[in-house]
Parts: sequence; C-alpha cells; structure tokens
Amino acid sequence: MAMTFHVDIVSAEASIYSGTAEMVFAPAEAGEVGLLPRHAPMLSRLRPGEVRVRAGNDEQMFFVSGGMLEVQPHVITVLADTAVRAKDLDEAAALEAKARAEQALADKQADVDYARAQAELAEAMAQLRTLERLRKQATR
Repeated sequence: MAMTFHVDIVSAEASIYSGTAEMVFAPAEAGEVGLLPRHAPMLSRLRPGEVRVRAGNDEQMFFVSGGMLEVQPHVITVLADTAVRAKDLDEAAALEAKARAEQALADKQADVDYARAQAELAEAMAQLRTLERLRKQATR
C-alpha cells in the first residue's frame, strides 16, 4: 500500500476538499511543486492555477485564485482566496474576463489600474488552462 497524507483545500467560503492523497501538485509562487508524504515543512504563496490531488489512479483537480500552501510531513493545507472544483469552472465567464482584461491593458487612453488588469488576466488564463487540462484528462 502506498504512503498517504491528509489534504485540506479550503477557501473563505467553504471547505472544498478534505481527504487522503498520495501526491499533490500546486502552483507555488516560485513554480509548480509536487508534494509527497513526509515532505519537508514548507510555507509558500500560491499563484492562480490548478491544484491536483492524486490518490491511486484517481486525480481530482481544483482551481485556486491564490492563497497560501502549508506543508507538514503528514498534512498539506491549501488556504485559497477562492477555490473551485475544476469541473465547476465557467468557461464562458473566464473567456469574458480574459477579453475584458486584455481590452483594459490595450486601452492606453483609459484610467486603468494595470496591476489589477494583469492579475485578472493571469487568473482568467489560469482558469482556461485548468479547463484545458481537465478536457485532456477526460479523454485518457
């Protein structure tokens, strides 16, 4: 039997996932990390992206808009600003948000908060990448 650890994915609104896993992938600020049981303790900020939880042949995907990742040898906690199961993402809304952010960045005449527009664009692109990976996973 493979070694496992406990994983909690929570947001301000609700607990999204609580269970055991053999491996977790998360979009840490310095790049994607792969975490196994007995990983060294670690604390990292999260970028918008997908968190994948693997237990045996089953892999569940979640989208997080950012937050914190806490790793202990037997427990991983994802404290997300916003967390959604990947299958519940709204592709049309993500495409619309992407278009709005791109328009805001392209409009040199408007009084635009460029940092906010860039953050919205990054989040929309991360949602679309998560949806694409979910589609690829479904065809396997």
